[in-house]
Amino acid sequence: LAEDAPPTPTPPPRLDFGWDATVAPVTPQREPRRHSALALAAAGVAVLLLGLSALDVANFVADQFARATWLGITTLAVAASGYGLIGWAFLRELRGLRALTVVDRARAAFVQNDYVTAREETLAWAARTPAAANLAPALRGANDLDSLRALLESGPLAELDRASAAAGRAAAAQAFAATAVVPSPALDALFFAWRGFRLVREVAAIHGMRPGLAGTVALLRRAVFEAGTVAAADVAIDAATRAIVTNPLIEKIAGEAGKGAVAARRMLMLARATARACRIVPPAV
Repeated sequence: LAEDAPPTPTPPPRLDFGWDATVAPVTPQREPRRHSALALAAAGVAVLLLGLSALDVANFVADQFARATWLGITTLAVAASGYGLIGWAFLRELRGLRALTVVDRARAAFVQNDYVTAREETLAWAARTPAAANLAPALRGANDLDSLRALLESGPLAELDRASAAAGRAAAAQAFAATAVVPSPALDALFFAWRGFRLVREVAAIHGMRPGLAGTVALLRRAVFEAGTVAAADVAIDAATRAIVTNPLIEKIAGEAGKGAVAARRMLMLARATARACRIVPPAV
């Protein structure tokens, strides 16, 4: 008699200790960004101020029309002019912030090797930057990301870096001289803050931007983060500082003041950090 085939053994159950999740954890979904309480409170205050003032002005205009037609027309023209200027300023702020957004998108595209986005944002940047206007056809004909980067680095970006460095040296010379001329430390700090704020706007204008108050504050915040990288390049800054503080004319006026040298150095660092923050291509160093 033929013997029956032995039954196929059942494999033991797999032990799951959760090692897969430990080695390759699942990336948690990023929560949507929420506005802070301070931002919400500021927005509420702005809505109340503008909304209530608009209602008050509308009632006043209606009252002036009830008195006389010419008074109503005059009041309406004054109110429309005032609110129009406010709206114009708001649009300029948005345009300045949009210029920063173009730079951010282009830098991210270069980092991620996204040629299509980098080329599109570079052409948009070149259209509003005088130093890159003549290079637009060559940028449009670049076939890859390396060619696009090489054209920018050898052409407009080098020119923009030189212009930014010149603006920084001029601001550093003024800060060095003002340290000896200004009699009060409080006024000295006020002058340095004003000159630094103006320097940020000058460097932004060199790079084709026209930031308003909000755009300048945003750019200044980015320059603070870039200052850490700029501080590593002390050799160039020290050389520029020595060239300024040993200038015969400035030395005759202000002397070899240690505080002036520190102020000049800070202006040079601020100019370089702002230039790095405005570059459409991430700096190599």
